[in-house]
Amino acid sequence: MSDIHLVKLCVGADSLDDLLGWERARGDISYIHTRNRPTRWEELLDGGSLYWVIKGVILCRREIVSFDEDADHWRIGLRTRNILTEAQPRRPFQGWRYLKPEEAPRDIVEGETDLPPDMQRALKEAGVW
Repeated sequence: MSDIHLVKLCVGADSLDDLLGWERARGDISYIHTRNRPTRWEELLDGGSLYWVIKGVILCRREIVSFDEDADHWRIGLRTRNILTEAQPRRPFQGWRYLKPEEAPRDIVEGETDLPPDMQRALKEAGVW
């Protein structure tokens, strides 16, 4: 299991449904681009994930499966299946950040939720869940 993960803002997504909708049209692996390859890229290939921040909240993650150079950018290959996580607020940032496993939100098992009903409603009304 990886000792490190990545966190990235999901720019352009107004809700988790937006992200899930975009990815339904892709195959088993999809790619995001970054200028610089993370220095700890080899560790990320050993079970690391990319945690998506949507409207200031981490809501899901995707497994990292590859790093490929593409002209002047790096492509990060991600397994298209999203794994829902506990909601974890994040302040805005640029690029990506490392995330230690002990600081990562817990995966949510199908049908489970960790939020009280009033918070679920507020997140839905804000369009982030």
